[in-house]
Amino acid sequence: MAKLPQSRDRALWWASWLALAVVLVPAVAWASLALNYCLPLPGAARTLVAAALPVAALLALWRSPRRRTALAVAAGALASGLITFYAQAASHARDWVPEVSVLPWAEIDGDRITLHNIRSCEYRSESDFDLRHRSDTFDLSQMAGVDLFQVYWGSPAIAHTMLSFGFDDGRRICLSVETRRERGEAYDALKGFFRQYEIIYIWGDETDLVRLRTDHRGETVYRYRLNVPVEKARAVLREYLRVSNDLRDTPQWYNALLDNCTTTLIGHARPIINPDAALDWRWFANGYLHEVMHERGTLDSTVPLDQLRRDGLVNGRAPAELTGADYSRRIREP
Repeated sequence: MAKLPQSRDRALWWASWLALAVVLVPAVAWASLALNYCLPLPGAARTLVAAALPVAALLALWRSPRRRTALAVAAGALASGLITFYAQAASHARDWVPEVSVLPWAEIDGDRITLHNIRSCEYRSESDFDLRHRSDTFDLSQMAGVDLFQVYWGSPAIAHTMLSFGFDDGRRICLSVETRRERGEAYDALKGFFRQYEIIYIWGDETDLVRLRTDHRGETVYRYRLNVPVEKARAVLREYLRVSNDLRDTPQWYNALLDNCTTTLIGHARPIINPDAALDWRWFANGYLHEVMHERGTLDSTVPLDQLRRDGLVNGRAPAELTGADYSRRIREP
């Protein structure tokens, strides 16, 4: 076989190293972040170890610049990150901020649902509130439907999603999947990928979960009525209550990509509502979730989406003195 021209040899050499870089660089970067967030060391020591990993990888390649070495470095870095990542244990025994300190749970007896620790705080500001929880009983045979809330605070591509289940007597119960933060801990999007927050299903009144965001955080909230058969909505509510009970018994991690406020809700509802629904990138860029739901008929596709959006804007609809069913009714009025 004829020897390849030198220029082609060089091109193949660079191509092979480029392919390795596609594996090596993300593996080392992810492992370095995992060490930085997950190692059980003081902050400065964690940062030092995390920074040492890419330096060690570069030194290894400099001393032995072979493809086999690059693969070994990638495998070693990834292994160190994975071991540290999976060594993290979720817990209920932390010093939680008050608003996520109490876990909800449900007693289910046929269609009779008694939900405990429903959050119903009274807010004077986002940080000044009376922490309140209550229990209530609902009859699933009297369910009237379910609404989706999308909450925006910055980028149109990112939103917080919540669901609200309504009953014939005007009562509603709202579900928000959130991070369970400790005192003094602020949410950091990057930390959300590295098992730094437990997940919590907060069941609350709309005057808590919705009004907190419109009136006290200054966020923009839209509401959409879901075009879902009531019997499927009942099954979805049962599933979310089951998960709530599981979380009370066994803590689990929040993940900013796979187990967040939207993907978690979709993951449990999809097998019930539409098991054949194809994966869509807007499940992850969830600020656009209403678009894919409108396209697939989960929102009323006979009404233009722009009109649904205008009609669903919650901000400014309800005066501060309205509470309970009166508040819920007002934010749904034309």
